[in-house]
Amino acid sequence: MSVERVTKDVDGLHWFKSSHSGSGGGDCVEVAAGRDTVYVRDSKAAGDGPVLRVGRDEWAAFVAHVR
Repeated sequence: MSVERVTKDVDGLHWFKSSHSGSGGGDCVEVAAGRDTVYVRDSKAAGDGPVLRVGRDEWAAFVAHVR
C-alpha cells in the first residue's frame, strides 16, 4: 500500500465526514475523492493538518478490510 502526505493541490476538493463521526466535534475523519486518488484528513485539523493521499485501489482494499 502506498500512502503519501500531501500539502498542496487539495483546495477545491469536496470533503465528506465519516458517517460514524459524532456531531460533538470528537474524532472525525474526512475523505475527498480525486480522479485516481482518495484524500484523507482529520477534520479537527482541516486546513492546517496533514492530508494523506491514497490510491483508489488501496482505499477500496482498506475499506473492504475494515468492514
